[in-house]
Amino acid sequence: MLSQPNPVRLTLEPADNARLASLCGQFDEHLRQIERRLGVEIASRGNHFEIVGSGSSAKAASRLLQSLFDATLHEAITPERVHMTLQQANVDAMLENSPEFEDNVGIRTKRAMVVARGANQQAYLRNIQNYDINFGIGPAGTGKTFLAVASAVAALEKEEVRRLILARPAVEAGEKLGFLPGDMAQKVDPYLRPLYDALYEMMGFERVAKLLERNVIEVAPLAFMRGRTLNDSFIILDEAQNTTIEQIKMFLTRVGFGSKVVVTGDITQIDLPRNKESGLRHVIEVLREVDGISFTFFTTRDVVRHPLVQRIVAAYEAFDLAQAASHVGD
Repeated sequence: MLSQPNPVRLTLEPADNARLASLCGQFDEHLRQIERRLGVEIASRGNHFEIVGSGSSAKAASRLLQSLFDATLHEAITPERVHMTLQQANVDAMLENSPEFEDNVGIRTKRAMVVARGANQQAYLRNIQNYDINFGIGPAGTGKTFLAVASAVAALEKEEVRRLILARPAVEAGEKLGFLPGDMAQKVDPYLRPLYDALYEMMGFERVAKLLERNVIEVAPLAFMRGRTLNDSFIILDEAQNTTIEQIKMFLTRVGFGSKVVVTGDITQIDLPRNKESGLRHVIEVLREVDGISFTFFTTRDVVRHPLVQRIVAAYEAFDLAQAASHVGD
């Protein structure tokens, strides 16, 4: 007869019923989610938990429960939050008791608390705090733009900058959209919608609208940056993989005193014409070793959207590598 492994016991303090309910979820759905991912069994009574599984898995589950319980102090736990914590903390690192799973880096704004998920997002936020020019490069769903906007909103609320400027190249994503009706703002708004969405989540619709009216927040196509010098501003260039070499050079030379810049992009999703080299790819080669500039490179492990998004991105990466290998063989 096989013996059961010794259970890991955990007592969460204080014994706050509301926080414990948030941790466990409706019908203990969060506990079941952790069980499936880590291959353990979790029993709970009040603030006492008993975890049965292999030694490393049970200990990892215990650390995860403690971390999520600590998070209940300032946020409600959702299945998405549990999923992102598991994914971004890197389960393999958790099983090895990696310090990567320790204290999270976060940004507090008046409306929300934004917590970085995993080592790359934490490094990204630290770089934004410490460097004037920052690049966040990696696949879709890794939080590059959202964390940049959160950092910008926090800087504005702390009066570290006087303005937020968010720019994007107006490049169609593989489709010809034809004639767009309306004035210039209406024509370019569809390209800038993801930036508006992040702002609304951080600050609320009414406040964003007022700040846009006062020109404290400016959301504009990249072409509108030419000829300007941007002082005391937090400037974000999103979708930078769709800039040309000339455009990104123009943008980076707009930076004035007291300003901070974040450039985000995914070099696997370039929508430029085939005869145009991506300015983001080029800038990695040119500026990678320049002092005072930070680069954070995200991978599929950092994807914080639906689990299938991570698998889709990984599948495309594997396919591209296989295609490249076959061409070398030819």
